[in-house]
Order: sequence, then structure tokens, then C-alpha cells
Amino acid sequence: MVKLVGIAGSLRTESYSHQALAIAASKAQDLGAEVTVLDLRQMTLPFCHGGDYADHPDVAVLQQAVKAADGLILATPEYHGSVSGVLKNALDLMSFEQLDGKVVGTISVLGGQANSNALNDLRKIARWVHAWVIPEQVAIGQAWQAFDEQGKLVDAKLAERLDKLVESLVTHTQKLRPSSVDE
Repeated sequence: MVKLVGIAGSLRTESYSHQALAIAASKAQDLGAEVTVLDLRQMTLPFCHGGDYADHPDVAVLQQAVKAADGLILATPEYHGSVSGVLKNALDLMSFEQLDGKVVGTISVLGGQANSNALNDLRKIARWVHAWVIPEQVAIGQAWQAFDEQGKLVDAKLAERLDKLVESLVTHTQKLRPSSVDE
């Protein structure tokens, strides 16, 4: 079984990034993946300083969950043309030990028009730690009107693109991390 960890890089209560991640996690579960969502809003993570984090047990929770996973779903709001500081910090609290070889699917959520800035930055970050980013990616523009009251995407084509991203993530994880299928 494919094991995925989902992380949204937003601390907002009514976060569109969390709504997008919830849709992706549900789809992955429908495809037979085991999905653990780490809610950074519920964790106490320090700013990365490259030292010892023994006094911060949630760092160990983050690291252990990601290390045990086969792949990641990363959803970020785009702030000032890039990845949120919250998500970047969470990724910085990990190293090759946790991230090397993971298969990654990326989602960005924007208040304005959809673009690839944050997605490209996530690709660069993942590549740097030797993770495998799938070709598909989804940018959800004008997030304030992209979701309905139930947290579903209003645009059917955008919802289909998100489904395809998740299908690709599960399929590529099975191919790139075949030992996960045998467990």
C-alpha cells in the first residue's frame, strides 16, 4: 500500500490550501493509498536553526511521519510569489534522511490568477533533497471563489486536474517506490 503524507503550508483557520489538500487526500484514499495529513496549525514547530530540536517533540513527529511515507502531497498558499514560510520551515526541519527518494505532488493556492511560481519553488526544493516531483501540478487561482460551501472545487475541469494529479502521484509512487506496494 502506498503511504502518503499531506502537508498544507497555511495556518489560516479557513485555509483554502487545507481544503485543496483534503480533496487530494480523499482522492488518494479512494485509490487505495494510506494518507496521513500533518496539520501544521496543530503542531508546535520552531524556526529552523539547524541545531538540536529535542525540546520540540513535534519536529520528531514530522520527521518520523515523512520518513515512513512513500510520497508527499504538498499544498501551499502563494505568498509574495513563492512558497509560504510555514511550509518552507517545515521542509527545512527535515533533511535527506526524511525526504530522499520521496515522490511529491504539488498544489498551490492563490488569491489572484493561477501561476506556477510557488509550484516551481517547491520543485526546486524537492529536487535539492533528491525527491521526485511528478510532472502534474495544480495551481488554484482566485481561491476565494474556487471552493463551494462544502470545500469542493466549483470548476469541474480544475477538479478533474486535481484528480489527475493524485492519480499520477499514486501511480508514480507505486513505480518509483515498488516496495511500498508489497507491504
